[in-house]
Amino acid sequence: MFELSPDIRARAEKIKLLILDVDGVLTDGRIFIRDDGEEIKSFHTLDGHGLKMLQASGVRTAVITGRDAPSVGVRVRQLGISFYYKGIHDKRAAYADLREKAGVAEQECAFVGDDVVDLPVMVRCGLPVAVPDAHWFALRHAAYVTRHRGGAGAVREVCDLIMQAQGNLESALNGYIE
Repeated sequence: MFELSPDIRARAEKIKLLILDVDGVLTDGRIFIRDDGEEIKSFHTLDGHGLKMLQASGVRTAVITGRDAPSVGVRVRQLGISFYYKGIHDKRAAYADLREKAGVAEQECAFVGDDVVDLPVMVRCGLPVAVPDAHWFALRHAAYVTRHRGGAGAVREVCDLIMQAQGNLESALNGYIE
């Protein structure tokens, strides 16, 4: 369980939609490119299961990414992520479209990012989160910085944090030992 500040708890209690960047958040930020141009990415299973648990608690999930790698589309489908924006260069416009489609207010959105291209969403959402190795300017605008790095459990940490603030984490975890 987390020691949540009153501010983070209040922000996280309102979250109805968790939005994620991919490179540096769902992955460690490295991109492996095969000779044929295919991109290879590595995803952490802790993050995947955290997203499934968060979805089961009633919070929807989304991805907004600047790249368009087929492997990300596969992972998005595997995880049942509701909204997928790929090849996005204007994250502000994608965020506005996403909020309209999802029917959520800005304070009901959390976003996890790692670079300055994520700031148009981070500065507008209710719970802006950065991974610890994010660009310093993105870190400056985060309300919460994860203990875990991108691709190494950062997303799971955010899922657990939201569920804890909303009173769902303990019962979800206890379901595994009953």
